[in-house]
Amino acid sequence: MGVSRSPGSYAVPMAYDEELADRVREVLEILEPGGGVTSKKMFGGIGFMIQGNMAVGVSGQGGLMLRIPPEQTDELAAREHTRPFEMRGKAMAGWLRVDADGVEDDDQLRGWVEIGVDHVRTMPPK
Repeated sequence: MGVSRSPGSYAVPMAYDEELADRVREVLEILEPGGGVTSKKMFGGIGFMIQGNMAVGVSGQGGLMLRIPPEQTDELAAREHTRPFEMRGKAMAGWLRVDADGVEDDDQLRGWVEIGVDHVRTMPPK
C-alpha cells in the first residue's frame, strides 16, 4: 500500500527536495510495508508520520528533520552532517537535523530513517 499522500500533493511546487522525499518514501515502504505511514506538508517541507507521530521530515531548509530518543540527542548531534534541531533559537531535545550531505547515499538515508521509525514505534498513537 505504501505511503499515503493528501490529494493534489504534487499540484503545487514545493520548497523541499522532492527527490529526497521520494527516497524517504521508498525507505518507509520497506520499513512499514503495511501502509501505516502518512505524509503531511508542514514547516515548508513534508513530514512522515507513523500512528500520528512524525518520524522523519524532509525540510524546506534542506536535509532531514528527525525524531530521535531525547536521551540520544547529544550523541547523535555529534555525528558528521548533523546538528540539533532548533525552534526559535532553542535546541529541541528529541529532534535532529541531518544535512543533505549526510543522506547522499541510500545506506546513510536508511540508517537515519530507521532511527526515527524505531523511536516513534515506542510512542503512543495520536
